[in-house]
Amino acid sequence: MDKELLAMLVCPLCNGKLKYDREAQELRCHYDGLAYPIQEGIPVMLPEEARIMDADEKLHTSPGRSPGRSGGA
Repeated sequence: MDKELLAMLVCPLCNGKLKYDREAQELRCHYDGLAYPIQEGIPVMLPEEARIMDADEKLHTSPGRSPGRSGGA
């Protein structure tokens, strides 16, 4: 996916940054927990076409969180 295009795209619901998952061919919004598909190289930025991410996906790749670490001391 073109890096310039990726830098311009935002979540249509919250206007937040999207994280590109090359393997799954998705653009993910961790705030809303939605993964927008990329079909034939074209991002489908329709909330009704997005997949709802499960809790593990959201926690595992959320900014500021590391797998296996919990908050606190």
